[in-house]
Amino acid sequence: MESGEINSTSVSQSKNNHATIIADGLRVRKGPGTNYQVIGTINKGKNFQVLATDGDWIQLDTPNGAGWVSSEFVQFKSNSVNSTPSKTIIGKITSNSLNIRSEPSLNGSIIGKLNAGDKVKILSQKNGWTEISYSGNHAWVSSQYVEVDGGNAEIKEQTPQESSKSSKPGTGTVTATTLTVRSKGSLNGKAIGSVSMGQTFTILEEANNWVKIEFKKGSYGWVANWYLEKPDHKGTEPSKQTVQESTITILHNGSNIRKSADPSSAIVERADQGATYDVISIQNDWYEVRLANGKSGFIAGWIVSVNGPAPVVQKPGSTTSLKNKKIVIDPGHGGRDNGTTGVSGTIEKTVTLKTAKLLYDKLKAAGANVILTRNTDTFIPLSSRVYTAQYHNADAFISIHYDSIADRSVRGMTTYYYHSYQKGLAADVHSSVASNSSLKNRDYRFGDYYVLRENKRNAILLELGYLSNPTEEMIVTSGQYQEMVTTGIYQGLAKHFN
Repeated sequence: MESGEINSTSVSQSKNNHATIIADGLRVRKGPGTNYQVIGTINKGKNFQVLATDGDWIQLDTPNGAGWVSSEFVQFKSNSVNSTPSKTIIGKITSNSLNIRSEPSLNGSIIGKLNAGDKVKILSQKNGWTEISYSGNHAWVSSQYVEVDGGNAEIKEQTPQESSKSSKPGTGTVTATTLTVRSKGSLNGKAIGSVSMGQTFTILEEANNWVKIEFKKGSYGWVANWYLEKPDHKGTEPSKQTVQESTITILHNGSNIRKSADPSSAIVERADQGATYDVISIQNDWYEVRLANGKSGFIAGWIVSVNGPAPVVQKPGSTTSLKNKKIVIDPGHGGRDNGTTGVSGTIEKTVTLKTAKLLYDKLKAAGANVILTRNTDTFIPLSSRVYTAQYHNADAFISIHYDSIADRSVRGMTTYYYHSYQKGLAADVHSSVASNSSLKNRDYRFGDYYVLRENKRNAILLELGYLSNPTEEMIVTSGQYQEMVTTGIYQGLAKHFN
């Protein structure tokens, strides 16, 4: 389910549902699709009555008449009209262990979990996030895993005690080479220490996939529980975390899929780059995947990319390789400089900012010191972008762009460098992004761009697809592609600094 999607049966004809526009110059069309004629534009902050929906498109009552806009650029809210209560919009969760966050960002604190089939009350939607009522408070979940279920279902709101805490203390043995201990049960928690593989600790408290331990005498902190092996009452079987609606993609040719989650286990299949498998569970640092013959096998989590709600497994040390690195992300264009415009009207400056913000969240969560050259629709001179890298003494400068050419059949992604000292970064990031993306690989190469040529720092420029190609425009603006490509950049940077 794409971000912002609301089933037409839930809001159609509901006069109490309104939508607020979150983008300037949003095109209004005659029908629900980019092939329909544009009948006008509406601006950010305006509020319109919702008339109907169709997939990712919302029909609004605008000054230009009834017209359709992409749901990606609206935020829903309910208003009381003539004192009549607005119709409740109910959502059904489609994934297990879905994080509930305190704010609409990957940086938001995890305050609970939801599982497939759980019902939630939808309050609003914003930039790929859905606001829900949780334990009497407002909270957020990824819109990708919320399916609108109509207004007739009964909701039993979960409480934090019901959904996220275990009252049974036990022990856990560390399975990661080095595991960071944090001040609170969140990636936003301050790193206060570390523990090593094989160490066993008493679990003092468990909440939201994090456990509290005494990591040294008199010092307490939180660690991620998927890196702890907990003995069960039946034997020595390592703990498994069941995963649904997730897939992994192989990053390298000849990757070994083994009989069990152990590097010494027998190989049951060899997989090539680009092959995908459904994930059954995660066991320590390994994914259990379903094979073509119906059986299952295990593959190390750090040699694949993951798509879906499954936790991302990093090779021991890869996340720490990003810690405290100064990384400048440069969303191309902005303000009066729109960049290129896609066949269906996609504006480059908008999608580069979307990519940059998602990448920012991932790098920030890994402990990097991340700086955006712009975080709003603002014009920034090229010289100022380069100065940002120089001023912060950046370890890496990543300029995000999308391509365009008169020949609409041209497609693919390219990475550029100018100075020889930038070539290694270009190679590492490009190979990782290419492995995560289904786009044509146009390789990394020399490029005479100001932000590279005048940059004394390690800098690269990525062209992440052609907006001039109608099919590729649809792909690169999807939430799935944005997730994959930013994961690729993240993993490429981790590889480069490791």
